[in-house]
Amino acid sequence: MTFRILTASLVGTFLATGAFAEVAVAQKDSKWFTDAQARIAELAAVTNNTGRARNVILFIADGNGVGSNYATRLWVGQKKGGLGDDYVLPQEMFPNVALVKTYTTNGQSPDSSPTASAMNTGVKSRNGTVNLDDAGAYEDCNAAAKAGLTTFAEVVSGMGKSVGIVTTARLTHATPAAVYAKSAHRDWEDDTKLPPNCAQKDIAAQLVDAIDAGTVDFAMGGGRQHFLPNGITDDEGGKGRRIDDRNLVEEVKAKGWQYVWDDKTAAAADLAKPVLGLFEASHMKYETDRKGEPSLAEMTEMAIKNLSANDQGYYLEVEAGRVDHANHDGNLHRTVTDGEAFGEAIAKAVSMVDTKDTLIIVTADHSHAINFNGYCGRGTPITGLCYEVDDNGIKHTGKPSVGLDGKPYTVGGYLNGAGSILHEDEATKQWSGARPDLTQEQATNPDYLQQALIPLPSETHSGEDVAVFATGPWSHLFRGVIEQNVIYHVMAKAVTAE
Repeated sequence: MTFRILTASLVGTFLATGAFAEVAVAQKDSKWFTDAQARIAELAAVTNNTGRARNVILFIADGNGVGSNYATRLWVGQKKGGLGDDYVLPQEMFPNVALVKTYTTNGQSPDSSPTASAMNTGVKSRNGTVNLDDAGAYEDCNAAAKAGLTTFAEVVSGMGKSVGIVTTARLTHATPAAVYAKSAHRDWEDDTKLPPNCAQKDIAAQLVDAIDAGTVDFAMGGGRQHFLPNGITDDEGGKGRRIDDRNLVEEVKAKGWQYVWDDKTAAAADLAKPVLGLFEASHMKYETDRKGEPSLAEMTEMAIKNLSANDQGYYLEVEAGRVDHANHDGNLHRTVTDGEAFGEAIAKAVSMVDTKDTLIIVTADHSHAINFNGYCGRGTPITGLCYEVDDNGIKHTGKPSVGLDGKPYTVGGYLNGAGSILHEDEATKQWSGARPDLTQEQATNPDYLQQALIPLPSETHSGEDVAVFATGPWSHLFRGVIEQNVIYHVMAKAVTAE
């Protein structure tokens, strides 16, 4: 048997010359067929933008691997009344996509500090460290001084650009910290965990230094406790942690910055001036539980309005930090609702900027040990039970699929985590268990923890590839399978292009 392969150029020739007219294509009027042709036409019309990027916006949904992105797509699509699978998230509309390898120099599965560092410095490094090269030993107080790396924020601020950070995690947490800090331990967020006589400052203090140096011009997120001294109570009753008696909030205010701590004070801020927003003692609330705090989209809008005043442009990193935390909890509902909020922030940014001079990159720092089960019919609620395929229709049958144990199972599940079906017998210290007989009401409860196998207090990261979506100047460089540190180099190319 002879197989013929139609190359892209040959197909293009057929389409251009009408060669298809010689064959009666039965499916030519199918919506699937015509929609695909329209998409090909859209992609064919895209031209590479080789201009210089005035602005760069790096969106990172922490822990938002391909699986979490998939679940969010279905969640949003189903909320809007569709079956979910065919919905397109804002980042999925971007013309350029690649897969990103997330391993670190010493970790098959990474944590967020070296992955965020790779994107902000252009090199890979060790788990647990922030913006140190591979010679920077974990927990070595001298490492930051000896092995500190130049960040993208330092490069672009040297070019006259402004720098902003927006996150739903603590501003001192690993991913936002990678914009401005250099630390031998990601957990040295304030001075309480800093070893005595340590050669480096804690991460919160480094943010103040970055403000002094002009390498951070706008910052919003959580983490108030790391900026206030022990004994100080914040506006919401939270306690400060610092033992050096420094009140970093007052120090920043003394530099002419505005300080905001809830949605009302944020809305009243003068965006012509720099703003520090600290909306929780620790992380901001999940989107499902959010009250009295601005959304990720609202913070993104404020950041762009503020940073856009600089004629030289800006670099903005936006993190949906709590996608990661929901995955760690084994809670798919909060994973997808924070993922939805992430998409809204991307859409807001796209509506505010011109991608002719703004490079927008959407990615994740790493993935999670999440996967999706069974042969589920279309329209199956992504956070609920798997429903059987309707062989004679489109939407699922409404009948749950069952395992060999006769019990239904959810679409999403984790390899490990707090939702493990195994439990320890206190007397024998032996682990055993069986799957519960779930109902749809139980499975779709916002607080439900997906079933997992290996019992762990917190679900773990995964070492699998994540996606990167991009549009704007030099976004066409995102092709194929790339190392995570390449993201920095695309950003650098875009802002220096001749």
